[in-house]
Amino acid sequence: MAIATTLPVSRVVNVAVEMSPTAAALRNFGSCLILGDSDIIDTDERIRLYSSISDIATDFGISSREYLAAQAFFSQSPQPTQVYIGRWAKSATAGRLRGRTLSSAEQDISLFTAITTGTLSLTIDGASKSMASIDLSAETNLNGVASQISSALGVSGSCAWTGERFVITSATTGTSSTVATTDTGTLSSLMGFAGSATSVAGVAAEAPAFPNPPRHAAESLASAITALLDYNTWYMVCVAPDASDDSIVEAAGLIEAASPSRMIGFTTQNSTEIDSTASSTLGSRLKGLGYNRTILVYSSDSPVAAASVFGRMATINFEGSNTTLTLKFKQLPGVTAENLRSSQAEALKSHNVNAFCAYQNDTSILQEGITSGGWFIDETHGLDWLQNRVETDLWNLLYTSKKVGQDESGATAIVSCVNKSLEQGVTNGLIAPGVWNGDAFGALESGDTLSTGYYVYIQPFDEQSQSDREARKAPPIQIAVKLKGAVHFINVTITVNR
Repeated sequence: MAIATTLPVSRVVNVAVEMSPTAAALRNFGSCLILGDSDIIDTDERIRLYSSISDIATDFGISSREYLAAQAFFSQSPQPTQVYIGRWAKSATAGRLRGRTLSSAEQDISLFTAITTGTLSLTIDGASKSMASIDLSAETNLNGVASQISSALGVSGSCAWTGERFVITSATTGTSSTVATTDTGTLSSLMGFAGSATSVAGVAAEAPAFPNPPRHAAESLASAITALLDYNTWYMVCVAPDASDDSIVEAAGLIEAASPSRMIGFTTQNSTEIDSTASSTLGSRLKGLGYNRTILVYSSDSPVAAASVFGRMATINFEGSNTTLTLKFKQLPGVTAENLRSSQAEALKSHNVNAFCAYQNDTSILQEGITSGGWFIDETHGLDWLQNRVETDLWNLLYTSKKVGQDESGATAIVSCVNKSLEQGVTNGLIAPGVWNGDAFGALESGDTLSTGYYVYIQPFDEQSQSDREARKAPPIQIAVKLKGAVHFINVTITVNR
């Protein structure tokens, strides 16, 4: 039977589906990095993400500074959901040979117990190290395999099973400490040190991901932070290990100049900070430099109290309603409140050093919630969010539009976009109506009331230079913002008449 020929409907009605571009995401201003010096994370990996305090305890142990800082961070209510931990090679590191991650099938102990006279050849610190007659037949797990390799290495180094890969570490440290191998034998392949064209337990083998991570002489705190600035995932960094005042000042300067914007927090246990007669303290040095991206917390009890401050900051959702807050009056769970005399509290305040302090009414609060330069922490934090929100919203306007014209319609689109960003600042409590006391621009004069809390002015397109127009630049945009602020002090006078 012949099939009738018909014409497609698209000859008359043609519908095409076009996917809109995916908008750029905002930065996460609750992302915190805890910087530690434990050798759990090597300098090649540098940074790990954790969402559970128990996982940090497993990796670092409950007595490590990394764990204590994470505990302070997660103890805030509401509770942050994740934290990064980074590595500072405070001491010289050892050369390592890292095997690739082994799959479940590759971790089958029967593959290793089949080896009764295994061999493994390495080069450690430039010298050949050949091991023979390695008998794994009696081992019951991969930790036992690692122990056997360690015994064979002797004084040259050690071997460990991390739960996902084998790692061989030189017994020496510094730039001359190295571990490498060209061994392609069975044991080397099983341990993930050598790639293979054949499969192991039905799983195709691959080359080691990090066969020989770089080793370091002891690096400065600033050097470690410089390496971690390549990771744009974190906004604030809490330095967990002890550090010299000079290294703290250097690191603070690095963060002050960083782009995109970041914040850094330190804890000091130096009692000179509460001595009203002391001069040239760490707090006074940072204050003198005007560093408004540095937070210094004094605690005689906890070496990682700053992590708790960051933990509270990490819970702020700038995309919510009435979600912004002042850090003053907040709690530091797990940190013992300081019993200070008024002169000691004033010494801290004069140097812009924060502390968790006990009051006579059986309450304890964080005071004063300020940066080393004297800005309020919440305002630095909030303005960083606002800058990113305006920047990202304008990017998305350009990215998702067919085009933004160099005319009145384009100006309207730009101003509307900026207004939307600023309105969220009103919604979350960062911005509020008030009197503008800054310089005049556009139609705004000093002394005018910002009824919405903000004012946006764009120079007309017909007033811009021809060269800027030909370069397809928008005219300058100026924004006035009135911060909502927060009440930190109250004075009351009661007049009584009989």
